[in-house]
Amino acid sequence: MNEILISLHIEPLDEGGYLATSDDVPGLLAQGRTMAETLEIAQDVARKLIESYREHGDELPPALRTSAISAGDTLIPVSVA
Repeated sequence: MNEILISLHIEPLDEGGYLATSDDVPGLLAQGRTMAETLEIAQDVARKLIESYREHGDELPPALRTSAISAGDTLIPVSVA
């Protein structure tokens, strides 16, 4: 099993909890009560989106083929088959 590093942008929500998005994986949106829960959900969502790209024969988004990190972003490992 391989791992891909993706960049996440995590922000606190006014109503509590956190929201994670990623320019690396279009469509990734994860919300959790804690930072740890948000990261865990984001990993699962990213894994499922990447699996969907591969199952449908779609090319991975360009950011997953190159490494670029923006200030304020977090890298998380995502296990992929």
